[in-house]
Amino acid sequence: MKKSGASEGQSASERISKKIAELGDWRGETLSRMRKLIKEADPDVVEEWKWMGTPIWSHNGIICTGESYKNVVKLTFSRGASLKDPARLFNSSLDGNARRAIDIHEGEEVDASAFEALVRQAVALNSSGKSKPEKKAKS
Repeated sequence: MKKSGASEGQSASERISKKIAELGDWRGETLSRMRKLIKEADPDVVEEWKWMGTPIWSHNGIICTGESYKNVVKLTFSRGASLKDPARLFNSSLDGNARRAIDIHEGEEVDASAFEALVRQAVALNSSGKSKPEKKAKS
């Protein structure tokens, strides 16, 4: 298995670009489009490569991860439960106390301005210094 060694020395951004190119189908196009929106929402975003090949976008902490599966591209916001989502983009991992995810299937489009607003909120939350989501009172 020389694959991991072959990519040593590449930056995280280069590895993400390579992964997008290797996907070569709608998943690569989708991940590329979402990556562009993340960078537009936060020009200071840092791209990382963790957990055996997962693209990560960070700014004072993880904003979101970008994973590709056979039938879905999943963007998981590590602190998504603390974000306001009036456009209801989050459609996966809704039961947890911290994470929320957006599953994008082939042919689906994500509202670009709503997505960028989520990214900006995540950056603001990471930059606020709050380590845990606030507990909400049960009604």
